Amino acid sequence: MKQIEVSIMGQSYLLGCPDGGEERLREAVAQVDREMCAIRDTGKLKARERIAVLAALNLAYILTDRQPPAPTVTQAAADTPSDALPAPEYLDQLIQRLDQALDSDGHLL
Repeated sequence: MKQIEVSIMGQSYLLGCPDGGEERLREAVAQVDREMCAIRDTGKLKARERIAVLAALNLAYILTDRQPPAPTVTQAAADTPSDALPAPEYLDQLIQRLDQALDSDGHLL
């Protein structure tokens, strides 16, 4: 297994990757980065951890909208076009639901 360095929201990560999977992993990282930056750019959330949770929820929502066979997270992130991302109104609803589920310190209630 090789390691590749990637950047998400300007922060570097060293990720393990199976041989031959580098391109798919980079595409998945790009999708996660786009999702997290879009949430950050709304200006409603500042905490990286909360942005990551909301991005994970958004990507999981996209996955559940795809019916059989359910792709792996990496496949879905790589295959999801950027225009398939949720509308801003949907993001606002997810942020409200996330705020209701987390206390002021970012822990689940």
